[in-house]
Amino acid sequence: MKKRLACNERVKRSMLQKLRRDFEILEMKYGETISDYFGRVLMISNQMRSNGETMVDAKIVEKILRILAKKYMYLEVSIEESNNVEEMTIEELRYTLVVHE
Repeated sequence: MKKRLACNERVKRSMLQKLRRDFEILEMKYGETISDYFGRVLMISNQMRSNGETMVDAKIVEKILRILAKKYMYLEVSIEESNNVEEMTIEELRYTLVVHE
């Protein structure tokens, strides 16, 4: 029983490493909509959470702002200057970006 639990933990750690890498290299694709982009980001972050990673909204919001397509650069600056990014929820950010899309 102990061996199985240890094996499960190793598999979970390995999966988490892969998901962390996927999260870090994630970029918005050319022509991708905000909704599709958010779907990909949230899919990976939810998988990370289900494997034991602590993912606060602020980390996801910062990641999203960091890797937006260049055409949204003005929005990124505006959002960062007018809002406290650490307190902003993912849904607030999504709504703001969809309105400007």
